Amino acid sequence: MELLADEGVDLKGKQAVVVGRSNIVGKPVAMLLLQQHATVTICHSRTADLGAITRQADVLVVAVGRPNFITGDMIKPGAVVIDVGINRLDQGLVGDVDFESAKAVAGSITPVPGGVGPMTITMLLKNTLAAAQKC
Repeated sequence: MELLADEGVDLKGKQAVVVGRSNIVGKPVAMLLLQQHATVTICHSRTADLGAITRQADVLVVAVGRPNFITGDMIKPGAVVIDVGINRLDQGLVGDVDFESAKAVAGSITPVPGGVGPMTITMLLKNTLAAAQKC
């Protein structure tokens, strides 16, 4: 959420799609998006005609646990794409979004590696510092 706020993304009234229904990422992210007044749809790997739903997203969050699962043709032009996935393949680490096809369509996209992971560490450190200051 901090990443979206830092980029000036106003979520009010925006269509957000979360691909992934885990208790660790998918559901909590959906709730955070709802708190920011986005209209949220939760999908998963077995959602029928997934591309038709993801192409409606102004903000697309992907945490499905499958390498290169979302491709550029499944993304609305200009959408903000947040790839939470991290998958180890023979050629290296990749996300749940096919970065090469997605970057041509998305307005902005988080890379893997180097996107959500470093931001997660930054927020953990920020929260640790805030907690220590309260002691």
